Amino acid sequence: MKIGYFADGPWSHEALKKLEKLDSVEIVFITPRFDTKDKFLKDWATSNNVPYIKEKNVNSRYFINKIKKYKPDLNVSMSFNQILKKNIIHSAKKGFINCHAGALPFYRGRNPLNWVLINGEKSFGITVHFIDEGIDTGDIIEQIKFKITDEDNYSTLLNKAIYECANLLVESIKKIESNNFSKISQKTIDKKGSYFSMRKKGDEIIDWEKSSLECFNFIRAISDPGPYARTYCNDIEYAIVSAKKSNFKKENNSIPGEIVRNKKNGIIVKTGKGSIEINNIAKVNKKGDIDKIFCPNFEIGSFFKKTKSKK
Repeated sequence: MKIGYFADGPWSHEALKKLEKLDSVEIVFITPRFDTKDKFLKDWATSNNVPYIKEKNVNSRYFINKIKKYKPDLNVSMSFNQILKKNIIHSAKKGFINCHAGALPFYRGRNPLNWVLINGEKSFGITVHFIDEGIDTGDIIEQIKFKITDEDNYSTLLNKAIYECANLLVESIKKIESNNFSKISQKTIDKKGSYFSMRKKGDEIIDWEKSSLECFNFIRAISDPGPYARTYCNDIEYAIVSAKKSNFKKENNSIPGEIVRNKKNGIIVKTGKGSIEINNIAKVNKKGDIDKIFCPNFEIGSFFKKTKSKK
């Protein structure tokens, strides 16, 4: 089976390594993101004599006519970032599929691994589906879910998703090749589903008025390789690198954001409901990057705030 591979980044690397081991599958061209910085795909294409085609608009008639000569049976998207329209979707006889790190029809859109943690979900999903003209709305081929524990954060989910997405994609391709699969309409699971948008600058500021659980989930949801949760103390911006739940109860009349206790391995901060233990932080420099990570030790009664003081 001939495959056109629309891809970018570590997600696509893992899947490609597995696909090249399948004797019955041939990658006939690779199209990366137009602004790619991914050398792996280009190097792989060069060493395997596979056409490497960068294109600003894959929906253009020019591009579609160009890839027709490779006669792909199936087009595959793995971390590709262009919105696909009708003509490109139907340019291969077996269709166009995508692997999405979310349990469709829920968690459509960008950054689903951030959002499942922010929302306190107990599991996250990976779905392989056919692409249609909606956003992550096509019929499902395969879906699998994985448990989320308190020890998980954005990095652990990301690492698992990269590996498992590759596995599920390859299994789905095998089923499509043998025509041994069933399409599941997302509307049969939920008529509306849910969509989560891409996070934007400013979303990283933590709101201490929220509960301790919400703060804990927020901190781990945008930890490395994310931007980290941010806060201010004495007009200095800090990134919160790691935290854990706290059973500390002697809060007296403390208010959200107040540092109520120092410990050997961190500090206890009051939240809107309960408290949370902060174990590692770092100052944020003028460029917005973090400096050296350290275990915090602040004066009791100091405050973490959402903004700098007004002068």
